[in-house]
Amino acid sequence: MQFDVTVIGGGPAGLMSAISAAEQGAKTLLIDKGNKLGKKLAISGGGRCNVTNRLPESEIIKHIPGNGKFLYSAFSIFNNYDIIDFFEEMGVKLKEEDHGRMFPASNKAQDVVEALINKLQQLNVTIRLNEPVAAINYGETNHEIILKSSDRIKSTAIVLAVGGKAVPHTGSTGDGYKWAKKAGHTITTLYPTEVPLKSNEKFIKEKELQGLSLRDASLSVLNQKNKKIITHRMDMIFTHFGISGPAVLRCSQYVVKEFLAGNDAVKVEIDTIPDKKENELYDLYLKHINDQPKKAIKNILKGIIPERYLHFLLEKNEIDIHTNAANLSLQAFRSFIHDLKHFSFYVHGNLPIEKAFVTGGGVSTKEIVPTSMQSKIMPRLYFCGEIIDIHGYTGGYNITAAMVTGRVSGMNAAWEALYK
Repeated sequence: MQFDVTVIGGGPAGLMSAISAAEQGAKTLLIDKGNKLGKKLAISGGGRCNVTNRLPESEIIKHIPGNGKFLYSAFSIFNNYDIIDFFEEMGVKLKEEDHGRMFPASNKAQDVVEALINKLQQLNVTIRLNEPVAAINYGETNHEIILKSSDRIKSTAIVLAVGGKAVPHTGSTGDGYKWAKKAGHTITTLYPTEVPLKSNEKFIKEKELQGLSLRDASLSVLNQKNKKIITHRMDMIFTHFGISGPAVLRCSQYVVKEFLAGNDAVKVEIDTIPDKKENELYDLYLKHINDQPKKAIKNILKGIIPERYLHFLLEKNEIDIHTNAANLSLQAFRSFIHDLKHFSFYVHGNLPIEKAFVTGGGVSTKEIVPTSMQSKIMPRLYFCGEIIDIHGYTGGYNITAAMVTGRVSGMNAAWEALYK
């Protein structure tokens, strides 16, 4: 069996790559080891599929902290606005939500997956499911793909779109790294990003705050010198093992990098009222305390933050929640106000890469041509999606990177196969 372009991997990058190659007239094969295409797409965005993001290109790149700048060349060929047009032309209406996130108007991820599969069928792309790849033999004029079924496929060009190691139940189990290495590529250190964090702090172990959500809080990661590395303002949640939620996921890669640098514990800090300065809060609530001396402190402060967190911080500062304002120690109160803005504790680990949403690390971007996603080492070999050392925050940024690199890789693989 001979094909012009073979795409290995049926995630967002692979689907887009196969479509792109077939649109150029290449005889295209899409192989996936699973029984369904687009498994990761189908569960993304809570089953609604955050297809892309409508923010300006420079903002999108900022939200891809893992080598996002590598994508500038690819974005000049196909970008997030092109993704929106691409889906709307296929009849998938999109709607914009907070922070520029784009979802199908139907709120059904399956509509996105089906539109892509229909497009593959219209373009006569050969699809082989339940076909794990055993090995790839690279050749001078053709590459050979050996399937576990013992079938051998000749392909003029190959696109590796097999993902990273995160969310393995969708098929991302790191298969592609060995094939990239065989072609001579460097795989940078793999690590989890967008991953919940673990803590051994007493209040976590005793589950004092388990299940408590903090809305619109600022979470910061501090280095060994107590300087802020990064701050993200979003929701977060305390769990039975540590912390999770959007703010935590965004900060997690910076924590993981501290662990990789040899630090056993990393300090994080929560600011529950980021719009007000510490002195402002102190003066504001001191006035309330002076105006209502007979009122219990818990009632004066009610509503300022979630009740469980309020009681936790009061107790931490040795303030009895039933204490009347008149009997309040101002020193303890100042310490409590400080904790509203700077409650800090240590995290001691993270969930494994299999529990992460995104893989950090992968095929080195230094060894890939940014305008084509072509290997600089092996002719007629291309990469797209999460197998490359590129990672973004959740919010449509990773799918955007996958689809952009998929589009560019498929197009260029077809051109090389057909015309060179």
